[in-house]
Amino acid sequence: MVRTILVIGAGKSTSYLLDYILKKSDEENLHLIIGDLQPEHIPEKFSSHPNCSVVQLDIFNDEDRKKAIDSASIVISMLPARLHIKIAEDCIHFKKNLVTASYVSQEMKALDDEVKKNGLVFMNEIGLDPGIDHMSAMEVIDRIRDKGGKMLLFESFTGGLVAPESDSNLWNYKFTWNPRNVVLAGQGGVAKFIQEGTYKYIPYQKLFRRTEFLEIEGYGTFEVYANRDSLNYREAYGLQNALTLYRGTMRRIGFSKAWQMFVILGMTDDSYTIENSEGMSYREFVNLFLPYSPTDSVELKLRHYLKIDQDDVRWDKLLELNIFDHSKKIPLKNASPAQILQHILEDSWTLKEDEKDMIVMYHKFGYELNGEKKQIDANMVVIGENRTYTAMSKTVGLPVAIATLQILNGKITTPGVQIPIRKEVYAPILSELKSYGIAFKEFEVPYLGYNPDSVAS
Repeated sequence: MVRTILVIGAGKSTSYLLDYILKKSDEENLHLIIGDLQPEHIPEKFSSHPNCSVVQLDIFNDEDRKKAIDSASIVISMLPARLHIKIAEDCIHFKKNLVTASYVSQEMKALDDEVKKNGLVFMNEIGLDPGIDHMSAMEVIDRIRDKGGKMLLFESFTGGLVAPESDSNLWNYKFTWNPRNVVLAGQGGVAKFIQEGTYKYIPYQKLFRRTEFLEIEGYGTFEVYANRDSLNYREAYGLQNALTLYRGTMRRIGFSKAWQMFVILGMTDDSYTIENSEGMSYREFVNLFLPYSPTDSVELKLRHYLKIDQDDVRWDKLLELNIFDHSKKIPLKNASPAQILQHILEDSWTLKEDEKDMIVMYHKFGYELNGEKKQIDANMVVIGENRTYTAMSKTVGLPVAIATLQILNGKITTPGVQIPIRKEVYAPILSELKSYGIAFKEFEVPYLGYNPDSVAS
């Protein structure tokens, strides 16, 4: 009997996901249905495959959405997290398992009892971060505990970056996932974590000036800024007694200090709109955030305001973005500063067709075993193939695809709204990911605990 996998939303992170399902379709008796608002954008290699159907699907059209979900054996939602809930409710109604790569929202969590009552698996956070970070962390944490070790420290950092061979701008950065999320990173609350038993809080306006540095052999040095709430997974990981729990985002050194310029200016603000934004030049946009002067140029005002000299590399980074250009116009109506900044950055930071991205992930595990403090560091680097088959698409899409098949084949059966932290889930997925070059290198290093010299003030 043919089993139908419905994938809702076929954006940037789905190329490897769709490939995986179609490559397995004959041996696993699968038929793939891609439901997307713009089916004409689905690449021909997928739409013409004999085991694939492409349908136009507007998830706000209740009749079409329900019909598509009812006809599926299992549902994958690759939509933004806020749009999952309608799909999730239909999956309960039609008794279908659901897989997403998104963080578990409060609305999704509230469905847990109903999901369990219906014996369904709602697997979330099964992409890269969240996803591979959970699974790779729990594999090592469980191994330490199985030996009788006690966890003292856990730090985890991930970055979606540009590969060294395609690194052609002064920011050492290009967009590899949703640009809006990059522009809004760190907003909506303070970054909260615990180091050596002390709670730490970093407000948004200081976030990009508090960085830790990491070295990955063969790839150089990276900096890390803290994620919003590192303590979210304390209970899930069983780290209630750990002295240090810290999660962060990786960038190349110098990025955060330069990004802080946009924060100080107010360009990352998404809370209000600029009424006359359409047709405004990039230069006029910059001038909105600077004091009036009858004589000083926009460039001079900005340098004074930010207290940066002409020979500061941050100045060159701003010039590279053409933000003082008269001729470049903003095409967005009533846009927020953050939306306009995103448009300007996409001008410079979009991968060209043959350019490659890079995923980096770094974990630190500190533990005590037989009275001795030890530490394991582990890192993973994945390089993309091109703008379509990115490392981001690979590390997000493959875990989603593998988990979907595991659920469909009855290998993952524990019901409920969940994330991939149980061994029955993570062990086979991590094992299969290794065959695709997604694997960690582990190193035993001296236990250092918290090093105050590694955090910039």
